[in-house]
Amino acid sequence: MTLVVGLLMLAAVLLLAASATDMALMGEKSARAERDRHIALQSAEDALMDAELDIEGVAAVPAERRALFGAADAFSPGPGAACGVGLALGLCARSAPGEPPPWQAVDPGGGTGVPLGTFTGVEAETGEGFLPLRRPRYIVERLPYRPPGAEVGADDGYLYRVTAIGFGSREGTQVVLQATYRRHDD
Repeated sequence: MTLVVGLLMLAAVLLLAASATDMALMGEKSARAERDRHIALQSAEDALMDAELDIEGVAAVPAERRALFGAADAFSPGPGAACGVGLALGLCARSAPGEPPPWQAVDPGGGTGVPLGTFTGVEAETGEGFLPLRRPRYIVERLPYRPPGAEVGADDGYLYRVTAIGFGSREGTQVVLQATYRRHDD
């Protein structure tokens, strides 16, 4: 009888230990996933800031690229194309009503978006561990903007909708952020 009670107690202790081990492993996996998401979030925020520097035309941005933000046709890359290439890389035409917005068609690993630092010269480390797997990317859409109280016939200014995607240290971790930005001189 004592042997049976001892074996039952041993089995109960074993079940408790296995359960505690499982909980500890789940907690570690959860913490790792949260850290990875945080890396991707910071990466996407870096891309948003890089896009703001690009839009404002800081000194590192080529003059030809700076001029595109004021050009009327820079955000209309042509038939069948949603976003520009070359110096107009990442400058996307506004979608027609009823059509999906350009940021929904962007391939995260493709050549549509602007990788961080392409036009501003900002450096970004990528790799393993606590670093993102690859550089974040962004696209810019120009939207019409009429300030409150402006007359109907007045020239519209522009707002820029920036969509950025950041990557974590694992392949499947991505964070997409979107912000609206207005140039200081518009």
